[in-house]
Amino acid sequence: MRLLLLLFSHYKYLLILPLTTRAIEREKEITSTEASHFQNRIYPFLHHSVSDREELLDSTHDTKMAINHETWAFVFGLLGNVISFMVFLAPLPTFYQIYKKKTAEGFQSLPYVVALFSSMLWIYYALVKKDASLLLITINSFGCVIESIYLLIFLVYAPSKTRLSTIKLLLLLNVFGFGAMLLSTLYFTKGSKRLSVIGWICLVFNISVFAAPLCILKRVIQTKSVEFMPFSLSFFLTVNAVMWFFYGLLLKDYYIALPNTLGFVFGIIQMVLYLVYRNAKPKTLEEPTKLQELNGHIVDVVKLGTMTPSEPNHVTKSGAVTETASNV
Repeated sequence: MRLLLLLFSHYKYLLILPLTTRAIEREKEITSTEASHFQNRIYPFLHHSVSDREELLDSTHDTKMAINHETWAFVFGLLGNVISFMVFLAPLPTFYQIYKKKTAEGFQSLPYVVALFSSMLWIYYALVKKDASLLLITINSFGCVIESIYLLIFLVYAPSKTRLSTIKLLLLLNVFGFGAMLLSTLYFTKGSKRLSVIGWICLVFNISVFAAPLCILKRVIQTKSVEFMPFSLSFFLTVNAVMWFFYGLLLKDYYIALPNTLGFVFGIIQMVLYLVYRNAKPKTLEEPTKLQELNGHIVDVVKLGTMTPSEPNHVTKSGAVTETASNV
């Protein structure tokens, strides 16, 4: 009997031991599974948190860079407005002379018509672009007003034949020309394509007016005289081109930046020629210069650094050509 009891007690422990071992193994399996689930849930969260943090830092850096670019673009655009404003006022002595003498005989209207057309183009471009275009609108709005005043004074005191030709030019370029461009871009282009078309029109027009400085450079070399190419005017127009170049570059607006690259180059060439010929003995041309050729005053007709003549040559009764120049 005692032997049976002893065997039973040992057998009981033998039965309990496997159960205990299985329970421990089961507990380990459950713990391992829970740990695996926890890792699968927490690790992606940690990974995404780090990734999101890096993206946030990158976006913050990009935002700061964009703000810095916009700030500097505003500074350059504001300086360009100030210089362009002074250049706009440069023809005032000429029109005071016209008013005082009560005649515009011997003066051209073409530079002012071109300047008005250019201001109208840039206002339209700025209105279509919308973003960061306030500085373009302000200076070119002033340009439209002042050029209109110049033309009004010119029409009042110009001879009848010159007045008629000026009115025809205004109708052809500023009314029908601009109107055709306006209607075609409004009805046949949309969105970014419209802005691109207008931008190219502005760019091509700006580059085309660089024929004016080329004529001036040619005349300086021929006559070895810089009396009709004031250094101060060339300097301010060059600085103006630099201001508007960086304005366009910082805004990544190459329709503004590219023409002013040429404006800067031509300005530097003019200043170099001035230094070369400032003390040279002037050379008299065999043939008198025609009235249609440029004089020494250049106006920033596109308000972004490109240049065109503002005052014509004034022909005296003896047939000699006298140059009039206004400094900024």
